[in-house]
Amino acid sequence: MSPVAPQQRETGRFGKYRLIDRIAVGGMAEIFLAHQEGEDGRESPVVIKRIRPHLSKHAAFVKMFLNEARLASQLNHPNVVQIHDLGKIAESYFIAMEYVAGRDMRRVVPKAEALGIPFPLVYAVKIASCVCAGLHHAHTKADLYDSPLNIVHRDVSPENIVVAFDGSVKILDFGIAKAANQVGQTRTGEIKGKLSYMSPEQCLGKALDCRSDVFSLGVVLYEWLTGFKLFTGESEVAVMRSITEGKIYAPSYFREDLPERVEVILMKALERDRDRRYQTAAEMQKDLDAFLDAYDFTPTPLHLANFIKQLFEEELQEEQRRQRNRVAAAPTSEEALELSEVVATLDPVTPPAPAAPPVPTPVSEPAPAVTAPLTIPPGIAALAPGGPDERTEPRMLAVPLSAEVLEAVEKVARRNDVAPGRMVAELLESWLKYR
Repeated sequence: MSPVAPQQRETGRFGKYRLIDRIAVGGMAEIFLAHQEGEDGRESPVVIKRIRPHLSKHAAFVKMFLNEARLASQLNHPNVVQIHDLGKIAESYFIAMEYVAGRDMRRVVPKAEALGIPFPLVYAVKIASCVCAGLHHAHTKADLYDSPLNIVHRDVSPENIVVAFDGSVKILDFGIAKAANQVGQTRTGEIKGKLSYMSPEQCLGKALDCRSDVFSLGVVLYEWLTGFKLFTGESEVAVMRSITEGKIYAPSYFREDLPERVEVILMKALERDRDRRYQTAAEMQKDLDAFLDAYDFTPTPLHLANFIKQLFEEELQEEQRRQRNRVAAAPTSEEALELSEVVATLDPVTPPAPAAPPVPTPVSEPAPAVTAPLTIPPGIAALAPGGPDERTEPRMLAVPLSAEVLEAVEKVARRNDVAPGRMVAELLESWLKYR
């Protein structure tokens, strides 16, 4: 999706919907923030995905788009974005979806890196567990006659996983990838990005089942935990060859402190032979939850909500300013890339100053270098690594801490048997556990 210039933004009526702003445009569809008026006269926000005019004449595409949307509209799960409506208004086919106020994971992890905040391992595992729950619901969905609908997402990737500002986790765009493949409506750069999360059987054009989505989620979680792309290449063919034939390094190769139990889960999800892989998303979720249950701290939606809101405080303040000026709640040109990147109005909080981003090849495009330290008063100072090999100059990171847990955190800080990078993670986890 591409951002929309202010002069190109479209508003007005679209059937029973009032279009507030066109926030993104792609080869396949336009994305609108809209309001739907209820019977009581109150308006509720929705997101409209409207098919581009030239594709409305493509019979095969329209048929598959509507068929997949009808299947997806039967999904009703807290970890799946709900489809409220679909059909045709005038000459335009559309889907009306649940409005999600949050950020997709393609932006969350790099944002944390840019601010110098280690992304907690337990957060990544918890989010992956929620994704498993949503996937399993879709994979096992049956019709009124108990016949399986055989729904496969086909595009489990960071941009289709959203953490809302209320701490919930949502999966976007079930079935859209299958329709898009009908007409090849994906730009070259997007193809490479999508390919890197595909399963081996998907690359080889084989029939897909739920295990394909499990593999894709394994790739996503691997990258969250290591900070490195798993499958890369200079061309689409090279990326596909990497997926089907390339060496899959154990994640501990990049992150020595990764718990062995998590590594076992990842390597099982990434089995190229799907018969040796997790056979269902529920199986993978069971192992992820077992790890969390045995861990000292298990994050709740409130923890996730606070974390995400802290990361995007400045953007939320800007959104509140726009709301006060009665400007449509649309992303900035830098933000308006996908459906999941809509924003919400929240109470302002004091934003942290950014810190220098880590050096290793990131999962997404690197953020511009900044030098100001992250300061979140009141708190304690903790040593943070300056780069992946921890040989660069250290920087200071301040973490909010309540007085009653000072002793627990100081105990971690006094340890000399862990690397500085792990020290930061343990300090954060101690803070999160007792805050």
